[in-house]
Amino acid sequence: MTARLTAWYGAAKRDLPWRKTRDPYRILVSEVMLQQTRSGTVIPYYEKFIERYPTAQELARAGDTELLRMWSGLGYYRRARNLREAARRIAEDGEFPSGYEQILELPGVGGYTAAAVGSIAFGICRPVIDGNVLRVIARLTADSSDIGAPATRAAFETVAAGLLDRRDPGGFNQAIMELGATVCRPRNPLCPECPVSQDCLARQRGIQAQLPVKRRPAAQIPVELRLLVIERAGKLLLWKREEDAGRLAGFWELPTSAQLPKVKESRVVGSFRHSITNHRYTITVVEAGLDRPPRPFQWLERTRLDFEPLSTTARKALATFGQRPGKDL
Repeated sequence: MTARLTAWYGAAKRDLPWRKTRDPYRILVSEVMLQQTRSGTVIPYYEKFIERYPTAQELARAGDTELLRMWSGLGYYRRARNLREAARRIAEDGEFPSGYEQILELPGVGGYTAAAVGSIAFGICRPVIDGNVLRVIARLTADSSDIGAPATRAAFETVAAGLLDRRDPGGFNQAIMELGATVCRPRNPLCPECPVSQDCLARQRGIQAQLPVKRRPAAQIPVELRLLVIERAGKLLLWKREEDAGRLAGFWELPTSAQLPKVKESRVVGSFRHSITNHRYTITVVEAGLDRPPRPFQWLERTRLDFEPLSTTARKALATFGQRPGKDL
């Protein structure tokens, strides 16, 4: 089964830029970017990031504003800061750590990322366990255990370790992840195209669509928010989060109606939805006017927007503002 899976991967794998290198730094960048982000979204960010920071030494010297601007749109901005801290550690040591436990000590690196980088770059025999791999193993073994439970994850890791190709652990890890991403999909799995379908107990029992089993997450909390687009002489009114403000530290934001309750709103331009962890935001974008903004609001030249880190909600709001005629209030 392992041989069929790796042979299939060699013929069917997608052409992704991080698969053309064994450089552990570049593999680390890709794996961090791919955390909770689709590969199609990551590709242009990865290429621009590597062009700007081709080595850990270059990234180690990156300033906060530029780093956040390069990452803007990927979300989960703590990843960018952790990646830079990892690059600084690598630059200080003079080389990338080549052991699993040493890679695991890099800032922001967990078991999955350490296994992925270690197996692909250094041939370390360590299985990767992510959502795709959990789904594949749940179906292969027809296991209906809750994949959100630590005990299930540990059991599935043992199964993955038993399947691991000791001659090419990196190739196998990429193969099983690719299988989950493209064939053994969450919905409507493409079983006739699967190279290991004959070994799949779930398919034999006709229960592949019912697996894996995962407890329902807590319901998202709905939040209504009004973002204000206030412009004067080619400048936009924005405010910048403090450096100790958590995951969005250093990012520019549009003001909200709650922050400026006395502002004169002129028209609703549009709306969009945005989810962050367990909150689901419905954001209304409003054009407004204001002569003398209080602190901490600042006028920022529109020409600087491409060079400053804007939050995702601010970018979405400005895109909505630029595309829709709106209605007067």
